[in-house]
Amino acid sequence: MNTNKTTIIEGSFEGKGLKIAIVASRFNEFITQKLLQGAMDCLLRHNVSEADVTLVWVPGSFEIPLAADCLAKSKQYNAVICLGTIIRGETPHFQYVASETTKGVAKVMLDNNLPVIFGVLTTDNIEQAVNRAGTKSGNKGFNAAQSALEMANLLKQIGKKS
Repeated sequence: MNTNKTTIIEGSFEGKGLKIAIVASRFNEFITQKLLQGAMDCLLRHNVSEADVTLVWVPGSFEIPLAADCLAKSKQYNAVICLGTIIRGETPHFQYVASETTKGVAKVMLDNNLPVIFGVLTTDNIEQAVNRAGTKSGNKGFNAAQSALEMANLLKQIGKKS
């Protein structure tokens, strides 16, 4: 394959001028707050103005898709970042909430042609959640914000090619 003739479209992490919404779950807020700090750190480092970030708190992860859908339908944002923490308990409740939250976020993204990033931790225990919220495994909120920036810029590039 001759790459000189291949059109390559990639996003970047440049955030200047992007408007980002964040939906965060209050349930397990002590973990979600760390994810939020990571996401904000990433956005600010990559030139997103703090004034261009909207934060929406919802009661739990199950409510994230509805808030994300309302934000996406408003057409005011280049991306929506969904942050939450679902920790396995002793009942099957974990599976239902994790599954429906995941499906809901994916549906919002596809229905609205907008990057809607899944930054919801689904862990077996609190230790795993803590590790993914800024300790041993990095900060998944930071990673979610990187994905939001890259995808928002990618879609802009695709739009220029259309």
